[in-house]
Amino acid sequence: MHGQHKPSTLLLTGFEAFGDDPSGRGLNPSAQIATTLHGMQIGPWRIAGHVLPCEYARSVRTLKTLMREYAPQAVVCLGQAGGRNAISLERIAVNWDEAALPDNAGTLRDGRPIFKSTPAAYFSTLPLHAMRDAIQAQGIAAELSSSAGHFVCNHLFYCMMHALRKTRVRAGFIHMPYLPEQAASVVPSMPLLTMISGLQAALRML
Repeated sequence: MHGQHKPSTLLLTGFEAFGDDPSGRGLNPSAQIATTLHGMQIGPWRIAGHVLPCEYARSVRTLKTLMREYAPQAVVCLGQAGGRNAISLERIAVNWDEAALPDNAGTLRDGRPIFKSTPAAYFSTLPLHAMRDAIQAQGIAAELSSSAGHFVCNHLFYCMMHALRKTRVRAGFIHMPYLPEQAASVVPSMPLLTMISGLQAALRML
């Protein structure tokens, strides 16, 4: 399907703004990053950047549609994690939905498995240590994280890893801090261009 010199496709997704945007201005850095990088060439990758709805069911349906459309060799999903001060590379997706906040469709999940008879967790298949080191080499804060939460981010991450479990597609999830314009001065944040630079360095490691 891919010619020898044709770049490989990396599907990069972000989320639309949702209820915990403290600025109330409908911001989400993950969406801005995905749309900014769409169509760019980063290392061997042609980036297909898209924004997903912040809804349990529809985010997964939309991602699966995009995966069918692009047949990517790698998928990296981005989300927002308020309170974190570094780009967080998530190690693990867990089979559990539980959040005090409803998704953008008004769905509240108050503690239940995502699927009944699937593994308790899936691990990211991205080279997380190399990606973290590449971000830090740019002088940008990065960390490995073992909790993607139990809201839509983790739900999407788990469903993606389940869908790709028998493929060779590398996939994983990365959380971004708040943008400065979202956060009060006491809350950690990171400028958009800094996040983009860090992510570009990380994606070259894939």
